[in-house]
Amino acid sequence: MGVTKEEVEIALNSSLNPSHLVVIDTSGGCGASFEVTIVSEHFEGKRLLERHRLVNTALAEQMKQIHALSIKKALTPAQWNPNPTASQQ
Repeated sequence: MGVTKEEVEIALNSSLNPSHLVVIDTSGGCGASFEVTIVSEHFEGKRLLERHRLVNTALAEQMKQIHALSIKKALTPAQWNPNPTASQQ
């Protein structure tokens, strides 16, 4: 059997401590393909490629069984919610 959505979430939560994380299994349940949206302070000061490398490193063990990983968004908290007071008005 492939990797589960929960395994991907656990690996990313433990390594990158995201404030927002969405993992979608796009393989129809076989665990071979995932989409990820992640917001983490670990991405501060990092370029997009470095952020993707952090995600791939966090999933190193799972990537042995994952065929495709699409990182839709890898953002800092400030990029995710650039104007928090506007949403409260």
